[in-house]
Amino acid sequence: MQLCAFIFQVEKEIELHSQLKHRNIVRFYHHFHDQKYMYLVMEYCRHKSLAHILRVRKLLTEPEVRYYMKQISQGVQFLHHHGIIHRDLKLSNFFIAKNMVVKIGDLGLATTVEQCEKILGVICGTPNYLSPEVLAKDGHSFKSDIWALGCIMYTMLCGYSPFRARSQKEMYYFIREGFFPVPSYVSLTGRRLIISLLASCPASRPCIEDIIAHEFFTQGFTPEKLSSATCHTAPTFSFSLHLTRFFRKAAKVLYRGVFQKSFCSDFVEEDAQKSSMIMATESLVSLGTDQMCEDDKGEETVRVCDESLKILMKGWMSRRSRSASQKQRGASGERMADGLTVILEDCLHNIVPGDLDANVQVSCPILWVTKWVDYSNKYGFGYQLSDNCTGVLLSDGTHAVLSPHLQKVCYSTSSQEHITFPEWSPPCKLDVKLRILRFFSQYMKENILEGGDLRGAPSLSARTLCLLHFLKTDQALLMLFSNGTLQVNFYHDRTKIILSKGQQGYLLSFIDQERQSCTLLLSELRRSCPPFIIQRLEYALLMLKSL
Repeated sequence: MQLCAFIFQVEKEIELHSQLKHRNIVRFYHHFHDQKYMYLVMEYCRHKSLAHILRVRKLLTEPEVRYYMKQISQGVQFLHHHGIIHRDLKLSNFFIAKNMVVKIGDLGLATTVEQCEKILGVICGTPNYLSPEVLAKDGHSFKSDIWALGCIMYTMLCGYSPFRARSQKEMYYFIREGFFPVPSYVSLTGRRLIISLLASCPASRPCIEDIIAHEFFTQGFTPEKLSSATCHTAPTFSFSLHLTRFFRKAAKVLYRGVFQKSFCSDFVEEDAQKSSMIMATESLVSLGTDQMCEDDKGEETVRVCDESLKILMKGWMSRRSRSASQKQRGASGERMADGLTVILEDCLHNIVPGDLDANVQVSCPILWVTKWVDYSNKYGFGYQLSDNCTGVLLSDGTHAVLSPHLQKVCYSTSSQEHITFPEWSPPCKLDVKLRILRFFSQYMKENILEGGDLRGAPSLSARTLCLLHFLKTDQALLMLFSNGTLQVNFYHDRTKIILSKGQQGYLLSFIDQERQSCTLLLSELRRSCPPFIIQRLEYALLMLKSL
């Protein structure tokens, strides 16, 4: 009986697959059999599958995810238009052929809508990708394929399944309840699409046409092609000078009527002739409208054109107004960033690749960020320092730091203007902001692990570091502080670099994947620096230039 069922299943797969001809479906050529085996001759996919790529890369950049998801969606659209439900969409069934074209394969569990309606109650597929209605034995549908696309997109962006759990029972509970945390580094449009794809109710999920037309694809950069090198290394996307000029002209046309507005964009812009690196960011900071003098309109138009170019590349923008505190903090941050840019450029220009010399390491306490949490879309960006002080850059551009040792709060409206008050006696107008600060402090204390063993400097004053800027890309988080400290946290391997001022000059601290740290004078690091630190310094410089 089992053999007969298997033969029937293979014959059904052959019948379905042999009729499908689409760029994003593995091509079926021929089949034959002998006394022992059945042979299926299909298209050769030289770069294996997306599962193999993710196993090496750990997670993918958002432009790559758009590239792959767009092709996958087009392949699924073709299947659905022909009344076919795949029922086993997953990373290992997406094969990468010549020129990095995605091909959907393994139609062993695929069936038609008519057949599905006759066999309700059947659960088939891969556990990580099963939808709530399939677990409830309500049967498969097009919308269960859509659910699987949500799991796939989440896994590519985050590096792990949305419903990872300690046991299958717990995983099924999370699936039924629709419990899946989306990391803050995923862009706003990416989060929106994932949430819609993983809606618990099938009717709430978008159809395949709505997915293709979603703002995640229409408002974000999608590369026309990928190099096969991206199978094992992250890509660097560049634009030709002609394309950059095109976007600049398009920005002028699109935003001609709103040049009196100030826009917010955290896109990383490099010189057009050198190439620009696409970084999807999501720092949602409150911004406002500025009045502009007639004499300044020409200069402002050019400036906003450049900002509009950034917005076009990035995929979204915020039109909220900038407060005076944000302008002052921004100017201070720009000056700080310019100075650090010169220091890093000089270091990288003269650096010599080599091994790390343990004999030149220094032992001194460093003030750095051990924990952080991003609620900038509502409250602000919170962080905890190595001296246990908690700070928050609020969404209106103001800043507050709680010192638990001194039981005092330092509140600032700019990098120069500070007021200090006891924690238990805040001014009435700051009561709400103090509650937000306490919320961040408690949340990080209870939910977030410290990021390394680097010894922290003691807090001698309530007036401690002030966060001037933070920038998030799909690969790292950058934080710039008022004392010139620059910290960059890398998501994929949890390494960190901290550039800070010491008594003898600038210090560079590196925290590895095991949370072990080392600190060296920047002048000593130039003489012999491991390539993996050089790469991180180069990326930090790119981010710094975008502030």
